[in-house]
Amino acid sequence: MKLITAPLHRRLLANGTRPGADHVPVLKLFDPCGSATWLFTERDPDHPDRLFGLCDTGCGLPEPGHASLAELARVRGRFGLPLERDRHFTACAPLSVYTAAARRAGRIVERGAELDAALRAYREGTP
Repeated sequence: MKLITAPLHRRLLANGTRPGADHVPVLKLFDPCGSATWLFTERDPDHPDRLFGLCDTGCGLPEPGHASLAELARVRGRFGLPLERDRHFTACAPLSVYTAAARRAGRIVERGAELDAALRAYREGTP
């Protein structure tokens, strides 16, 4: 499976022309046999290998940051399986909401109390 399809590539690059904006995640990659997960919002137009988003290597410390697409493509988890793209992922909030929820939960979450609380705080304009 391709990690990034052409439509996703275009959306990531479009977001990359506006760095610093609170983009909605476009792409979710995950380890099918582990807890590592990445939610990417943009791709650097000057360095196409460089993605930005919320990175969770499964150690309980999810943080926004950059990752190399080439390095992610080489990652092999348990049983030698590569990372996968979540073909059904649809973000419901900007990256800041996922980041706040992940810091509370100690991992990236896509639903539940942590995400609900972070989404409420975002809508109310409170940290």
